[in-house]
Amino acid sequence: MADITDARKKQERRYVFCIVAMVAVCLAVAVMELSMGALSIDPIESVLALFGIGSAQNVNTVQSIRLPRTVCAIVSGAGLALAGAALQSVLENPLASASTVGISQGAAFGATVAILVIVPTVFGSSSEMGMTAIALCAFAGAMVSSVVVLLFSRMGLATPESIILVGVALSALWAGASTIMQYFSDDLNLTKVIFWQFGDLGRATWPQISFMAAVGLLCSVYFFLKRWSYNALQNGAHVAGGLGVDVARTRIVGVFVASLMAATMVSFIGLVNFIGLIAPHIARRFVGNDYRFLLPASLALGATIMLASDLVARMIISPVILPIGAITSFLGAPLFLFLLYKGYKR
Repeated sequence: MADITDARKKQERRYVFCIVAMVAVCLAVAVMELSMGALSIDPIESVLALFGIGSAQNVNTVQSIRLPRTVCAIVSGAGLALAGAALQSVLENPLASASTVGISQGAAFGATVAILVIVPTVFGSSSEMGMTAIALCAFAGAMVSSVVVLLFSRMGLATPESIILVGVALSALWAGASTIMQYFSDDLNLTKVIFWQFGDLGRATWPQISFMAAVGLLCSVYFFLKRWSYNALQNGAHVAGGLGVDVARTRIVGVFVASLMAATMVSFIGLVNFIGLIAPHIARRFVGNDYRFLLPASLALGATIMLASDLVARMIISPVILPIGAITSFLGAPLFLFLLYKGYKR
């Protein structure tokens, strides 16, 4: 018995070390994000510029241009990854994420309605109010998708496995509605819709980033408090129920909180796929399925992947900045296929 306990403690220490290493890698990539760009800054100087030390040009570049983008990448990447990890547990489906249950597509439809109808009609040329309206409509569209998923779960009309099919149906519905609206729009507004869907970490302002961080923090606290319930769900709903977990309530509240987190992030940065799907799967290869370690590992990896993707988007054909959503999909899809292949071989 003592040997088993010692082995478990040793394994947990290894998991903690992996998480610390992931956080260190995330911070290193964040420093690279602050250092690299049209104006290359030494990493040490970029860190000093965060505190107002150095030349005025370096301080202005880091604090005004690169720091908001870096913080937005960390907050949104961590939030999407945590939401994906929670959805995969409560829905008992490894393919669950904001992009596979229709949440991201619902946000895209809401943004399309705002750009093509609400902003031109109500706000006119008011750019700041228009951006706020687009974010609110995107959030509303994402939450409508989550409500539909919740209704199917609540009424027992869909098993956890078929929730993905509900997401596919919702994605098709939102895509079709958006396409029809875009078909009758003028070129200028159509361009705005396309650019919103590309995804952009640079459009969020400090108040918006602060709101994203606040929502992300509250949702993260809930996920960490429910980590034991999520561990129980790994053994199936019947086993979790036998261990005292209110499975129905855990699923419904979990889906709602994860949807709230993902909807908040997507509303301000646009469509960024695969972060919530791929980060938890990579984390499992290092820390296993224990949600005590999987949640912080997913958080660190989600932030790192988002930062690295934005770094690639900004530097690959600098000074042109590629769409962050395209980079995450381009990098995430082959990696996900590789993980599936490794899992099949194992």
